[in-house]
Amino acid sequence: MEEYHKAVLLQESVSALVGSEWDGVYVDATFGGGGHSREILKKLSPKGRLIAFDRDEDALQNKPDDERLLLIHHNFRFIENFVKAELNERGDPDGVNGVLADLGVSSHQFDTADRGFSFRFDAPLDMRMNRECEKTAQDIVNGCEPEKLEQIFRLYGEVENSRKAAQLIERARKEHEIVTTGDLNRALESITPAVAGHKYLAKVYQALRIEVNDEMRSLEKMLEGAAAILKTGGRLVIITYHSLEDRMVKNFFKSGNIAGEVEKDLYGRSKAPLKPLGKMVCPTEAEIGQNTRARSAKMRVAVKL
Repeated sequence: MEEYHKAVLLQESVSALVGSEWDGVYVDATFGGGGHSREILKKLSPKGRLIAFDRDEDALQNKPDDERLLLIHHNFRFIENFVKAELNERGDPDGVNGVLADLGVSSHQFDTADRGFSFRFDAPLDMRMNRECEKTAQDIVNGCEPEKLEQIFRLYGEVENSRKAAQLIERARKEHEIVTTGDLNRALESITPAVAGHKYLAKVYQALRIEVNDEMRSLEKMLEGAAAILKTGGRLVIITYHSLEDRMVKNFFKSGNIAGEVEKDLYGRSKAPLKPLGKMVCPTEAEIGQNTRARSAKMRVAVKL
């Protein structure tokens, strides 16, 4: 079996996660291929505990046989509820020592044709992270009004000619339902650049994937939940892959909300629950050479005040 996913910024993120000890409770909010989780487990003491999340059932097969790991098959937007319940059951309600989230789509999802995440294959237009959910990308491209499609492409993919793309999809679906990635690619063929057309399609597919999986709202809820479950001095480490995610994370670290609006108390002190640590970290040229999908990654770290 091919490698499910190659963890990005592995050593940098796990090193940033640790505070002063490794016998506490940590969270990997995006288990995926388990690369980050395995590295955390290597460093955990026998008393340590790792709680991991993934909504993709395919990721569950990657779970290592380690009694210190609890893998939860659920969306990380519910991180606060699940983690608090687990801590209360363990009699340790004070919070966790660190939370790590790698927001990238796994290589397995991109490279498995029938998941419909990639324009490289002619496959069902799916894109669901959790295949138990009902709404697919096919439902979006066939059911949304052109104005809504334009908004999705513009906000979530920063797609050039987003209005024209929506119009072309509407025209194509009047002739026959858009069922596969090939159907979608052909509908957009006239505005897909002859040179580097893959970059244009990547933006379209990113926008649809974000809409299908409600990724921006899920990220907002995860950030709020992570801040709520961290102990004072606990670390939050987030790896993002596009400007929308990075902007949300940067704003939340600064202000405690995704709008970046700093609220102050009566004494003029910021009410933000976190404080950014250090500078943004990007992969080295050596890592990008070994894993081209790491090229757009950005890592930010914050500490709970």
